[in-house]
Amino acid sequence: MLSIGEFSKICGVSAKTLRYYDEIGLIKPDEVNEENGYRYYSIKQLKKMLLINRLKTYNFSLEDINIFLEWEEEQLEEKLCFALHHKKREMKDKINALEHTLKQISNDLLHLEKGIPIMSYMDNIDIQLVETQPMNVLSIRQMIDYAQGYGTYFNRLYALIATEKLTLLGKQMTIYHSPEYNPAGHDTEFAIPIEETVKGTRVLPRSLCAKSILKGSYSELTSVYARLWEWIENEQYELVNSPFEIYITNPNQATAPEELITEVYFPVKKK
Repeated sequence: MLSIGEFSKICGVSAKTLRYYDEIGLIKPDEVNEENGYRYYSIKQLKKMLLINRLKTYNFSLEDINIFLEWEEEQLEEKLCFALHHKKREMKDKINALEHTLKQISNDLLHLEKGIPIMSYMDNIDIQLVETQPMNVLSIRQMIDYAQGYGTYFNRLYALIATEKLTLLGKQMTIYHSPEYNPAGHDTEFAIPIEETVKGTRVLPRSLCAKSILKGSYSELTSVYARLWEWIENEQYELVNSPFEIYITNPNQATAPEELITEVYFPVKKK
């Protein structure tokens, strides 16, 4: 048996942390001396503790790890395989986002060193006045948290399209109905153009729109929106309906943010 100090030293975990893990049921000592309360761990518990450490480095929460450890060994391997694949995708997304940010910093530094204002890139965001055609869309509308991904909702729509054997006519799109920013979430409609008229479809009417195209990370959409608002004001137009985005590039198929192409539409009319 190993004392809590010995176990702590071998595993690189403080005794205080081990006591906390005991409290939450993550890993309990094999024996506790009833007279003095000293905790003792078995050699076989070393592997379990090292697994906990490993999963923590992968940014799994203690709650998640606790759930993993409740599974039988065969089930644990299967569940961990799935969880690690998901975590790997998450980390790749974060790496891509960081690489994009580093590239953006480098470009900003290059401009600043040449005496070019840091926000001058907004002057290069092109705006066009276009007329959209009526679109019959299958859609889901609900309040969603800003941290939630859109994939779940589009997958539900694609599953319904496949089940009902509906005919796709265009790219996936989102329509933003919230009148203002709300930290609790936003009123969003997820839509896919289809040919048939079924339950859950509606027609987006023909509309005059201020349109811009973003080639790159979704994090740049705020700049596109700001430029569109600026253009609308300067050209004496006003917004008459909810803005919407059309995703020309499927985000699930893009390997880098630079491959993403998003069309942004603001339905407008002349003041």
